[in-house]
Amino acid sequence: MAFDAPTPLIAPPPPGAQPPWISADEIFARVGFGAAARALQAAVRAGLDPAHDFSRSILPLDRGQLLLMPSRSAEYVGVKVATVAPGNLQLGRPRIQGVYLLMDAATLSPVALLDGIALTTLRTPAVSAAVADLIAPAEVEHLVVFGAGPQAEGHVEAMRAIRDVGRVTVVGRHPGRAEALAERVRAAGQPAQIGTPDAVRDAQLIVCATTARTPLFDGSLVPRDSCTVAVGSHEPDAREISSTLIGRGQVVVENRQVALREGGDVLIPLREGVIEAGSLVPMRDILTGTVAVDHTRPRVFTSSGMSWQDLVVAAAVFRQEGRG
Repeated sequence: MAFDAPTPLIAPPPPGAQPPWISADEIFARVGFGAAARALQAAVRAGLDPAHDFSRSILPLDRGQLLLMPSRSAEYVGVKVATVAPGNLQLGRPRIQGVYLLMDAATLSPVALLDGIALTTLRTPAVSAAVADLIAPAEVEHLVVFGAGPQAEGHVEAMRAIRDVGRVTVVGRHPGRAEALAERVRAAGQPAQIGTPDAVRDAQLIVCATTARTPLFDGSLVPRDSCTVAVGSHEPDAREISSTLIGRGQVVVENRQVALREGGDVLIPLREGVIEAGSLVPMRDILTGTVAVDHTRPRVFTSSGMSWQDLVVAAAVFRQEGRG
């Protein structure tokens, strides 16, 4: 990324003024999953290199984790402060909470505060869609989604933004939540049902958006011409995908160094000797065409989230101020 003498694109708020708050509803009203995916693709193709992003900090707390995710571009500087509290679900509160501060790069003045949960709910599926748009089969008759939370639902919408999907199968640990998600998908005009893990047997597109710490399905069942996306794990000892599938597939990651630091989906197979680190393909290489998509085997994209992604999407949201 280049950072030469940026010029303010907007007039920062007067000294002491509070930056505007962009709520969850406003975020989704301004930028949809398809538009966010295109913004991410465009940023990478314009020269953004995830390898040059600031490192994310994950700090342990008594009740969970504190995540600090700073990033910068020629136009903006931003940071997301988020918490992950697994016990919150039992308290009726969100597992992930947070806020995003967007600043003008020229003056470092705050220009907006965004709902961090909504930004994450938009950004994560958009990143998946940005990559799946290149590596998923052109025809998707069957989409299987593991999970029934906001990320699972967001991924259904994001995948429908890049592909015409024939039907959706929701696989969840809690049948009631899975059926509720399937019903919302049906209400959006998409055929959907609940199912079991072996539904992957005839799926062209598979999404894993869970808190699972062990593989969700038998990787030998996945069709050769398919794409699997896994976004639920950001710890080195937790994974959603089996070593069998990782060993079979062309594995795409956000950034090789990040994956080797915190991506259990690839770190565990690496320790088992199933794959080598050099075989991991950075998403930048796929988006820019530097590495060709291998259609002779399953494609896998596993991610844990990087700071530049939040900044790109937050900037896209901010630019849509007043445009509806």
